[in-house]
Amino acid sequence: MTELSTPARTRRIHPAWWAAAVTFLALVGAAGFRAVPGVLMDPLHMEFGWSISTISLAAAVNMALYGLTAPFAAALMERFGIRSVVTVALVVVAAGSGLTVFMTASWQLVLCWGVLVGLGTGSMALALVATVTGRWFVARRGLVSGVLTAGGAAGGLVFLPLVSQLAAAYGWRPAALVVAAAALAVAPLVMWLLRDRPRDVGVVPYGGTEADDVDPVRSGAARLAVRSLATAARTGPFWYLALGMMICGATTMGLIQPHFIPAAHDHGMPQTTAAGLLALVGIFDVAGTIASGWLTDRVNPRLLLLAYYVLRGLSLLALPWLFGPDIQANMVAFIVFYGLDWVATIPPTMALCREFFGASAPVVFGWVFASHQVGAALMALGAGIVRDELGAYDMAWYVGGALAVVAGVLSLLVRRMPLPAPA
Repeated sequence: MTELSTPARTRRIHPAWWAAAVTFLALVGAAGFRAVPGVLMDPLHMEFGWSISTISLAAAVNMALYGLTAPFAAALMERFGIRSVVTVALVVVAAGSGLTVFMTASWQLVLCWGVLVGLGTGSMALALVATVTGRWFVARRGLVSGVLTAGGAAGGLVFLPLVSQLAAAYGWRPAALVVAAAALAVAPLVMWLLRDRPRDVGVVPYGGTEADDVDPVRSGAARLAVRSLATAARTGPFWYLALGMMICGATTMGLIQPHFIPAAHDHGMPQTTAAGLLALVGIFDVAGTIASGWLTDRVNPRLLLLAYYVLRGLSLLALPWLFGPDIQANMVAFIVFYGLDWVATIPPTMALCREFFGASAPVVFGWVFASHQVGAALMALGAGIVRDELGAYDMAWYVGGALAVVAGVLSLLVRRMPLPAPA
């Protein structure tokens, strides 16, 4: 114990914070291309003549793979280490986004934009957040998970103004290359600074002891992921959390992220202006998710989820009445609130996974997050079909709002763990 704890006292900054910082950069770098569909939907439609539904299909494949890869990525991190998995994932994201500049058919869009980028970003999904916080932190887990979650979500949204300006001035291809370069640039930092476990640098987890640095699971990644799902699926809390996360994904990444810009454009708002509004969502998301992590350490996470989901649902029900050619105060209010609420659900959901599933929580959360992305994929495709068939997005907003209220109710159904019997 002395051998591990002594270096920690001589360091001004605990290495856990460096691990968190590099993870934050990796999540931001990978997030850029996930946000691009909403900006490039109209340019791709104009250049190739592909329907909104076709382009939405590529976004849906991206979102589905982004989620379904997460539990296997968490298991791969147990088997091969965080650094190796994240580095390869960043290279795959860069390749997928860069290769889109050569595409001439819609199936190539699905392959590059959907499959490659989906697999790469899925390997750095929120299962990475759960893994890093679980290994490196005992104290401040809620706060750190909030910061990292904010980086992953806000990174893509903050890219939007740059991508939009590049697409408007030079076309969509330079914009795609810039995002590819951003993801690729983070890979050397990951190789240099990110370590797999506190013991690798001779310290204990932040706020913990040597006993908290548990040995990695060396069984097969696929077997570990499937076994964790089979065990968790026998419990009610898993299904309540998974269904709630499915609705969370549907009402954020599936609905607002790809379809807000084209919907605003339908009402006469310039694309660059709408992209700027989504960038504001990203900025306020940082504050909201960090605050949610702080609250998760202090407030019943079930009540937090109830409040987040119900308020989100009410705001979506009001959204069709807020669109217009100019930015009005009520639209700014919507953007600020939606930013604060964007992924504020993640820290309390992670906390409930840790409460119920213990050491298996990172992999189990990977499956919970997979449902988040399945919901995002279904809504991304469904909203595109609504727009093509009805000529407007209104029905998509109403359905999303109603579903969010349902998610709030599901959160209250997650029972409390029984207190241990007195010794």
